[in-house]
Amino acid sequence: MSREEAQQALMAGAQIAMELDDQDIALLAAGEMGIGNTTTSSAVASVLLGVEPERVVEELLSALSILMMHLSRFSEEIILWCSWEFKFVDLDDAYSTGSSIMPQKKNPDVAELVRGKTGRVYGSLITLLTMMKGLPLAYNKDMQEDKEALFDAIDTVEICLPVFAAMVNTLSVRRHNMERAAAGGFITATDCADYLVKKGLPFREAYMIVGRLVNLCIKNHETLDTLTLRDFRAICDLFDEGVYEAMALKHCVNGRTVYGGPAKESVLKQISLIEEFIQEHQPQK
Repeated sequence: MSREEAQQALMAGAQIAMELDDQDIALLAAGEMGIGNTTTSSAVASVLLGVEPERVVEELLSALSILMMHLSRFSEEIILWCSWEFKFVDLDDAYSTGSSIMPQKKNPDVAELVRGKTGRVYGSLITLLTMMKGLPLAYNKDMQEDKEALFDAIDTVEICLPVFAAMVNTLSVRRHNMERAAAGGFITATDCADYLVKKGLPFREAYMIVGRLVNLCIKNHETLDTLTLRDFRAICDLFDEGVYEAMALKHCVNGRTVYGGPAKESVLKQISLIEEFIQEHQPQK
């Protein structure tokens, strides 16, 4: 919702409320009368209750704050992924700047600014909640203080969203670095234990066996996928060549096809559901 749309909803709500008769008011209160779009109807109902659309404003600012929280978390990931310690992604030059003194440095400006703007939107929500917390029921002049916080939050989110989307769309992924990082940390250890379970071994025993393998890897500066089959069979003779396929990263990820899981088909399904939801809830023009 833009600043103009919010202002129009408030003005339309007040105007329509003055024109309704007693029967219309009763229908509206019962939720059986729709006026214009949902925002206008909510504003009308709020005006009739004598509290202005504060409930609408509170819910909107809460939603905007949660939205910015998610953008901020995503920004933090991107900031880390851009660092030399990770180097998972590279940002397009249009969405980053160089350092004033270090020629090799590339600052993830958009991600950092969005992360910072999140506090500003939070501040708008806290402003409103603080204003409302001590008020008695019905309308009070204090409520006029909601406009600045509301419009500033809307403006901030409207600025952040398109720039953030463009930053993500233009970044490049360093796939090799991601695969190399995923190979460390023994993240396939559970899959190794599951492999033994499928061979008929109780999980508690498989857990202990894989723990011994991990200790061996740490001692010899190895990873599970670099151990030889002899190393595996020295600890448990149930291992065969199939263990390497069981621990392959693609197999581990794509094998988890539960609802909301990381498998490619599950992720594509979630994307499809989100796109359908957005399409169904597009504002009517």
